[in-house]
Amino acid sequence: MFETLTDTNFEEKIIKSDKLAVVDLSAVWCGPCRIVSPIIHELATEYEGRVVFGELNVDDNPSTTALYKVRNIPTVLFIKNGQVVDKQVGAVPKASYKAVIEKYI
Repeated sequence: MFETLTDTNFEEKIIKSDKLAVVDLSAVWCGPCRIVSPIIHELATEYEGRVVFGELNVDDNPSTTALYKVRNIPTVLFIKNGQVVDKQVGAVPKASYKAVIEKYI
């Protein structure tokens, strides 16, 4: 499952989820974000039904961005039971994201 996230739906889609959630915080103007986004979409297909994936545009959703103290993008948050359990900042290989996912599912 892949969600387009906003300040309005973040709590419902991510915080209240009973599954691990992987959230890509990015912006359309960010070059490294364009590298990470397709990787996150691939992982969403691979882990469909087991993990919730979403993308949050930091420019359009300042409240959530500030809440999680996101200062650099791309930032990928791994949230389980409403808590951030891990995060990756910057563009990293797909295997790095998979290792974190496997650790928490």
